[in-house]
Amino acid sequence: MNKSTTLVGAGLLVVSALMAGTPSMAAERRISPAEKQELHHDRREIKSDHGDTREDRREIYGDRKELRSDRKELVSDKQELRRDVKNGAGKAEIAQDRKEIRQDRREIAGDKVELAKDVKDIKGDRRELRQDRREFRRDAKDGLKD
Repeated sequence: MNKSTTLVGAGLLVVSALMAGTPSMAAERRISPAEKQELHHDRREIKSDHGDTREDRREIYGDRKELRSDRKELVSDKQELRRDVKNGAGKAEIAQDRKEIRQDRREIAGDKVELAKDVKDIKGDRRELRQDRREFRRDAKDGLKD
């Protein structure tokens, strides 16, 4: 056990020495103006991607809120139809209630399609953000390496 403790301690010492030397070596390298411009462009792309993602999240929130309200409206319209049938309302009133229920179902279907589209958009935006971050890290690493 004493040997394993010594080996672990020596390994930690070597790793910490390597990590301590890395930033000082990286600071010696200068980034050219063209590389700085490319890195700045990558940062702007990342910021733009964050904005797109934020906007899509807002759209999803709004779509879910609209879907909930349409479902509540469908429930109330069904209750109204039951009440009208129970109280012996006229054919025109019952037909109107059924028409409202069909309209609510169409709205719910449309809301679901819109929500699915927005979820797909946000997944694409997140994928693009990951790709831009990778590109930024690679460019920064290459700028310091050259």
